[in-house]
Amino acid sequence: MSSGNNTYGAIHRYEPPRESTAALIGIVLLTVVEVVFVGLFTYGLVAGWGASEFGNMFLGGMLAVIFIDLAFILLLYRKEFLPDVMIVKKRRRKWEDLYIREEDMYGTDSLPDAWDSVKRAVYPYYKK
Repeated sequence: MSSGNNTYGAIHRYEPPRESTAALIGIVLLTVVEVVFVGLFTYGLVAGWGASEFGNMFLGGMLAVIFIDLAFILLLYRKEFLPDVMIVKKRRRKWEDLYIREEDMYGTDSLPDAWDSVKRAVYPYYKK
């Protein structure tokens, strides 16, 4: 759905989510795996597995697996259950952000033109 309204904040495109059953089953299974790993990690912390060198690496690896699993859950959720919405935003030019007038956006010369300096010295009321 594309509307012709290009005003600031107008919804330009809206595609509803797919909401597939396979994605739902995948999210549920990944959540069960997540709960198991979080429980095992918590038990390992309470039991003191981190005191040995191997146990410390094991807990670190388990924490990495927990975050990777969570990333896949969020990826599936965003892809399958959130709508695809494009909102129109007007990009301002950088000189507008600095409150500079449009005629001054390229700045001023640090060394004025030599011929203008001569004209100004000879005729003080000379205008560029």
